[in-house]
Amino acid sequence: MLNISYRVTPVLLIILFLCPLLLGQNDIMNRQERWRFLAPSAPVSDDPRRMPVPPSPHGPPGTLVLVGGRIFDGLGSESRAGTLVIERNKILQILPPGVKNWPDTARVIDVTGKTVMPGLIDLHTHITYPGAHDSDAVAESMSDATLRGVEHLRYYIESGITSVRDVGSNGDAPFRLKVWIQQNRIRGPRIFAAGQMITGTGGHGDEGGLSFNLVSNDPVTGRHYLASGADGWREAVRQQFKRGADLIKIASHFSRAEVTAAVEEAHALGLKVTCDCETFYIQWAVEAGVDMIEHPLPRTDDTIRLMAGQHTEEDPTLVSYMMIFDRSGGYYDTPSRRFTFSKEANVELVAKMRNAGIKMGIGTDLVSDSYQYLPWAYITELKQFVKAGYSIPNTLEIATRINAELLDMSDKLGTLEPGKLADVIVVDGRPDLRLDDLAKLTLVIRDGYIQVEDRQLHAPVHSPLPMQ
Repeated sequence: MLNISYRVTPVLLIILFLCPLLLGQNDIMNRQERWRFLAPSAPVSDDPRRMPVPPSPHGPPGTLVLVGGRIFDGLGSESRAGTLVIERNKILQILPPGVKNWPDTARVIDVTGKTVMPGLIDLHTHITYPGAHDSDAVAESMSDATLRGVEHLRYYIESGITSVRDVGSNGDAPFRLKVWIQQNRIRGPRIFAAGQMITGTGGHGDEGGLSFNLVSNDPVTGRHYLASGADGWREAVRQQFKRGADLIKIASHFSRAEVTAAVEEAHALGLKVTCDCETFYIQWAVEAGVDMIEHPLPRTDDTIRLMAGQHTEEDPTLVSYMMIFDRSGGYYDTPSRRFTFSKEANVELVAKMRNAGIKMGIGTDLVSDSYQYLPWAYITELKQFVKAGYSIPNTLEIATRINAELLDMSDKLGTLEPGKLADVIVVDGRPDLRLDDLAKLTLVIRDGYIQVEDRQLHAPVHSPLPMQ
């Protein structure tokens, strides 16, 4: 018998450890590689797909001036007195106090004593999810799902949230709502949609025991897309891309081959991937090159170090778990939540990830009827970050600038700078000192259009076309 002995050297161990990391980083570079084929000045769609679009004016005609306020620009500097000038849908300039440099035809709004800041961003929404008492027939209705989306969007925009990342909704409803928002045909925040959440048979979303209806796996109209095998997961990604996905959302369970295939396919298409997964599935997803992990679900210290080394991002969504623990005491009879965790453990996990240098964002995951708690649900999420060690100004920067970076939209959103899209809110208070002041909104602007003014949804009467 041939006797062969194998000796594992330190060099071989390093290679074995680094291989998945290097593969993941190469995959991310493949996603970013697409960007270099676009000229920096080329007009592209205002979403992560960055599709070339013909040059044309966007936003309302004219100039809007916010004078006399405190400017919190989201760039890390202290708030300062200044005047914000918006032309159509772009920030034109920020002027020092007393300087007037705008046309006489501009609309000027006095915001003396108030704080002008970038619009807030929510990284985790489900805008078509049914209410707690909706029947199965209503929950599965595409018409009702779209109307639910319209109502959810109103709550978000009225709370100063000018962009939402939808990580799982019915069929093409989020994509159609996104277009209507872009065309300013309905009031609401920008939508960055994942389409359907991709999961394996029996995985998260395809399970019983939850206190609200999650099981809707129709490949056309459902909220989840069931996939099996590496090729099946690639096809699932392609289907969401075909519908217009701005990112891909996956959930455990999956095999190593399945998650690797999904990430490779999404990155080749230029899209980021976020994952609702837990325990060792987080490690598998990070090794495959996933961009973000959702929720404060348990993981080992080694996985946290792996996330930091891979620059994997995190969206903790602490407030949704606070609600679940307060209402039900925890997750019960649910295969994808077979572990023990708590409100305190979740905050400790965020603090641990903060100390590891992991970039984190603000998302709420307000399912069922909990969107009705806005803006307090969003403010509560911000307060958990303060508990985990962030300062209030840092937390506001996460809600604006960092969230825009995590969306792949930092070139257009998240800060008050000339050339950025005009997503702006005005707060009657100092939210950089007191987060509760975020509930005192007086003005919300999305894409240059006033959405909320003096606590009223702003919907001007239409201008009728002339009869021929």
